Amino acid sequence: MLRRLVTAALLSPLAVMLPACAGGLPTGSSVAIASDYEAKRAAWEAARRPYEAAAEAYWDAVSDKRRIRNAKRRTNEPILLDDYVLEQPPIYSGPPRPIDPNAPPGPKPGEPPPIPVIADFLRHARTQFGFVPDQPASELDFKRAYARYALAAGLTREQIVGVYAFETGGNGTYDTQAGVTPKRATAISPAVGYNQMLSTNSVSMLAEHADIVLAAMRRKERTLQGEAKRAMVRKIEAVKRMIAYAKSVPGKWSEYDKLAKQTPGGMGIHAIVLDIDIGPVVQTQKLLNSVLFARMKGYRTPLTAPELELMNLTGDSTGLDMVTMPAEFRSKVPTSNFFQRNGYERNPVARRTGVVGNLIADIDGKMQRGAQAAGSKELAAAAN
Repeated sequence: MLRRLVTAALLSPLAVMLPACAGGLPTGSSVAIASDYEAKRAAWEAARRPYEAAAEAYWDAVSDKRRIRNAKRRTNEPILLDDYVLEQPPIYSGPPRPIDPNAPPGPKPGEPPPIPVIADFLRHARTQFGFVPDQPASELDFKRAYARYALAAGLTREQIVGVYAFETGGNGTYDTQAGVTPKRATAISPAVGYNQMLSTNSVSMLAEHADIVLAAMRRKERTLQGEAKRAMVRKIEAVKRMIAYAKSVPGKWSEYDKLAKQTPGGMGIHAIVLDIDIGPVVQTQKLLNSVLFARMKGYRTPLTAPELELMNLTGDSTGLDMVTMPAEFRSKVPTSNFFQRNGYERNPVARRTGVVGNLIADIDGKMQRGAQAAGSKELAAAAN
């Protein structure tokens, strides 16, 4: 049924002819430019309408199947292959949306605002909370602090190194931000660190795990003396202000997301990932939450590094849905079953791999390659 709906929508006639410029008008005149734009927009809308109809039918079916699976899990019924959408999502192949020549300056329709970078996180942390992260004297110092804390918390060496290798390619630094390179200053995401924590993750960590963060800082404080101890006390007070701000909204991901992306305070909270005392704690807790979630849902088998990364990449519930899938289903079930439409369209790995089996293999392959890099070997040595 779904295949017929999608096919019918995509094959709808696109009988839109682009009219020539008004007779006698110079090609570069404002009237000709406006006419050309309107013609291109009409062609784009005509192509887009059947695609959107097909896409809406497809993603509605994905949501319906997800609800069926969730209901079955609640009653301990087996998940069948028919409980997934087995077709791939429709692909738009028409003309691109034209640029309005009379549009005001600024972001184009559908264009997101610029993504803040580490300098922005640091500035807002200082001005909003008086927080300046203690950044490590060397990369190895951060790796040692991270490995020591993560192992003590219950993560395995394989998980620690595997996630790092996948997320950073095996040579990432504690302040690696997605998309930023020595030749490129523009970020593609606010994700920072060894497991590429999002700014929304940082806000949720302080809102939901404040006791764990403060306990780690107080343990460190008790080992210090003199000015170092006083500096730690000041840092704890600054983090308490951050915690209060993170808890100022209802405890929902959507609210944390607004705070993280739309307010200076929320952006400033993300600077905790760069602190040698706090960064290892929140990054470890992010991964540990996935391990604990799997156990809570009755999955007692230790998560492999690719399985843990699958949950880190897609979210705990979605990732566990794939982890617990029967092996014989993995080559048949499209990855689209585990995403909302917007998330899928922003995820090149999910689109490229196509089905769950390929996605898991892709993660494992990237981990294996990244594990050979110098940064991964350094972290592995620190985790011995």
